[in-house]
Amino acid sequence: MPKLQQAPIKSLRPTQLTIGLIEVEAKRKHLAALPPKDQQEFLESHPMPVVIGPGNKLYITDHHHLARAALEAGVVSGYFTVDADLGSHGLEEFWRNMADNSWVHPLDQNGVRHHYACIPNNLDQLVDDIYRSLAGFVRDAGGYDKTRTAFAEFIWADFFRRNVAIEDVNADFRGAVRRAQRLARSPLAKGIPGFKG
Repeated sequence: MPKLQQAPIKSLRPTQLTIGLIEVEAKRKHLAALPPKDQQEFLESHPMPVVIGPGNKLYITDHHHLARAALEAGVVSGYFTVDADLGSHGLEEFWRNMADNSWVHPLDQNGVRHHYACIPNNLDQLVDDIYRSLAGFVRDAGGYDKTRTAFAEFIWADFFRRNVAIEDVNADFRGAVRRAQRLARSPLAKGIPGFKG
């Protein structure tokens, strides 16, 4: 079992460009409703995996929504485990290693790939992708299973992006979640990590 460590939430660096702000807000409300002791216990039971990068900076590879929610809820520190120490690598070699291990996702809210240099240094700079929120809500409603496949929620977000019109998602998010749940169990989604059928 990796050793649990603690760090200031604002010191954590993202490894993606986008986040689902509707999902972040739901998590923020949950955290904000907890007394400080319960907040810390919750975060301790949901440690963020990190990779130590050049300059000993901490790059989180999962739980970006929780980290951003904690930041917005005014939580000062969170818990993490170290997946790898790439602190001795140069920046180019570091990002190559991150890509080889599926620890980075440099795609924007339209599914367009960017250079690693475009990944923000701070969690509060992540851009909203409403389809990422849609994917999170569909998963939480049982539309598909959580899986250890790296960035699976982004694969689902791109699937919903192709199959649910943005106007529908913006006009009626809850209705879009119901529609996306049906799509998630349809033959169209077969082969996506976490598919339940």
